[in-house]
Amino acid sequence: MATRQSYDYVIVGAGSAGCVLAYRLTADPVVRVLVLEAGGRDTQPLIHVPSGLGKIWEHRMFDWGYDTEPEPRLDNRRIEAMRGKVLGGSSSINVMAYVRGHHGDYDRWAQNGCRGWSYAEVLPYFKRCESWE
Repeated sequence: MATRQSYDYVIVGAGSAGCVLAYRLTADPVVRVLVLEAGGRDTQPLIHVPSGLGKIWEHRMFDWGYDTEPEPRLDNRRIEAMRGKVLGGSSSINVMAYVRGHHGDYDRWAQNGCRGWSYAEVLPYFKRCESWE
């Protein structure tokens, strides 16, 4: 008979946000966190080299297979909406690229009442996750 386990937090999705959240929550040693990921590990070499993007996208590897609804202004074509289904989530299938949001967007959020979200306030968190290695 399987034993039951209990967790303080269950995080669905081991993408960038889910993994960071799990890491931060487990900074408290008494907190138990379960991270669930539908995709597998990111052992495919194509994930780890920027030039592998073409093959990953061409074959829809590590992707949920989402497409948009037909777009009238695009001659009713559907557009692929790549969303990662692998450890690391969509970050794993985005050519290892990372782009910060525009500073004006963050500042507008802060001006509209989102305290703590100005660019100056989120910049230290961006820098904290950037290693450039």
